[in-house]
Amino acid sequence: MAWTYLFFAGIFEIGWAIGLKYTDGFTKPMPTILTIASMIVSLGLLGLALKTLPVGTAYAIWTGIGTVGTAMLGIWLLGEPATALRLACIGLIVSGIVGLKLVA
Repeated sequence: MAWTYLFFAGIFEIGWAIGLKYTDGFTKPMPTILTIASMIVSLGLLGLALKTLPVGTAYAIWTGIGTVGTAMLGIWLLGEPATALRLACIGLIVSGIVGLKLVA
């Protein structure tokens, strides 16, 4: 169950990272509320995952999911560049996440 918590914690981290862009400096009420709610859920789920998973592994995977998801949504939603080098670096992060999961 801890891995499920961790996965969804990462998904909600993507939500708040992308949400920050839409808050316009916390001046838009609805995106701000959703972003803060996503932060709370993400940290809460991470906390549940940490009850049984090693902190270094869980934290690295949580931030990795957030990093990869945020970078991909930045490309898809916000028109950020999708250069070969950028995509290769994202691939390296994914391989690190998979590696950590395999050795945990």
